[in-house]
Amino acid sequence: MADATVAVIGGDGIGPEVTEQAVKALRAGAERAGLGLDLVEVDLGAQRYLATGEVLPDSVEEELRGVDAILLGAIGAPEVPPGVLERGLLLRLRFAFDQYVNLRPITLLPGVTSPVRDLDPTDCDLVVVRENTEGLYAGAGGASHRGSAAETAVETSINTRHGVERVARFAAQVAETRAGRLTLCHKTNVLTHAGDLWQRTTEAVAHEAGVALDYAHVDALCLHLVQDPGRFDVVVTDNLFGDIITDLGAAVQGGLGFAASGNLNPDRTAPSMFEPVHGSAPDLAGTGRASPVAAVLSAAMLLDHLGQPEAAGAVQRAAASVVELLGPDQPSTQALGDRIAEAVASG
Repeated sequence: MADATVAVIGGDGIGPEVTEQAVKALRAGAERAGLGLDLVEVDLGAQRYLATGEVLPDSVEEELRGVDAILLGAIGAPEVPPGVLERGLLLRLRFAFDQYVNLRPITLLPGVTSPVRDLDPTDCDLVVVRENTEGLYAGAGGASHRGSAAETAVETSINTRHGVERVARFAAQVAETRAGRLTLCHKTNVLTHAGDLWQRTTEAVAHEAGVALDYAHVDALCLHLVQDPGRFDVVVTDNLFGDIITDLGAAVQGGLGFAASGNLNPDRTAPSMFEPVHGSAPDLAGTGRASPVAAVLSAAMLLDHLGQPEAAGAVQRAAASVVELLGPDQPSTQALGDRIAEAVASG
């Protein structure tokens, strides 16, 4: 009998290719830990939508609700209008499964060249904790008089004490396991209503947890993240700001090909979902040139979520071991995946 059930959604573009390699590493890590895994493939994404008009049927949502975790490859295709899959699949899963934390490690792996000159891996090791179900992504707002001179569009940012407090508590807990330093990122000098709620709530949580708290406006944090990423350890922020600064962080750590993420339900009332953030890259699909490193690092986060930190560490080290091979003449996606899986098993 399996100890855990993981749903695997390959998705679109390079998603199925890199996910196949991540699954190899996931299996090797689980075997190393003596963890029995039941992997269930789920067909979702652009191709299903284009063939059937379905984005996320209720029956599939209920099937996913019953698993322990979800491993996602990538979603999206040029033939699908913007927002259809993002809101109908990704955001729907985050909201339905209360995945209120988006966890984004920003780590420069040894051997990876950052666009930040002379940046050493020891100076780029931080975690961004992004609120994942509120803010401007909550879907509040509307539009009227479309196409006319009087056209009006409104997007409303929703921030609740409940939502802010729980993500701040999670960030404080992460900080306690690291250097004990927490930074709140917002724009309190302009967004005075939401900013005040975030600041007061985070200060109270940090005081209770006994972690050091500082503050950075989001524009200043972008500057510091490029000039001196080592000044940050754990950053907590709202949905929109987190979306932006984590992609900047991905650039600092060498590119989206090294960026892993977890959409977490820390209360475990529903499954959490782990995915690389590089997107479907349709121009690379089928070429065998896609790097599986970010997908494998996401699988490592999944193992850690399942309570297997040693196996997760082995998968992380194995992913880092192929960095020196990446480049114009790198091995195929499958060959890199095989090499990673072998490294997990042997070391």
